[in-house]
Amino acid sequence: MTPPADPGFAPGAAALAELDEWFRRYDALAEAGDVAGTAELAMFPLNTVTDDAAGEGSARQLDRAAYLEMMGGVLAGGGDLKMESRRTPYFLTPSLVVVFTEAEFTVDGERRQVRYADLLVRAGGQWRFQTMVQGGWGGQPD
Repeated sequence: MTPPADPGFAPGAAALAELDEWFRRYDALAEAGDVAGTAELAMFPLNTVTDDAAGEGSARQLDRAAYLEMMGGVLAGGGDLKMESRRTPYFLTPSLVVVFTEAEFTVDGERRQVRYADLLVRAGGQWRFQTMVQGGWGGQPD
């Protein structure tokens, strides 16, 4: 089997603006602690990839219920959450984009810097996040 040719897609201003708007919506839901709202933007099963403090990588798939449980512990903590993000999208095709994010989260006045990546898939005319990659989650309680 021959791999498909890469036409070298370069997004235009409209594609970049649409992606920016998607992330504004996601960030607003996350800051509000609306875990169910963020789940509406996902494509399940959702892949998560991480590593632990010893550098051991791992991956797992989450269905909607597992995502709600996991992210409920992260986003619905009841604290005052503010996020500032710098995102760099890398479009593979018009419907596949890997987005690298450098962000600063402030929860109840405590700042934390993070780096992560998301794979978004355009399906049914909508962007959906399908894979989340961030170091350091391995070994934490579920």
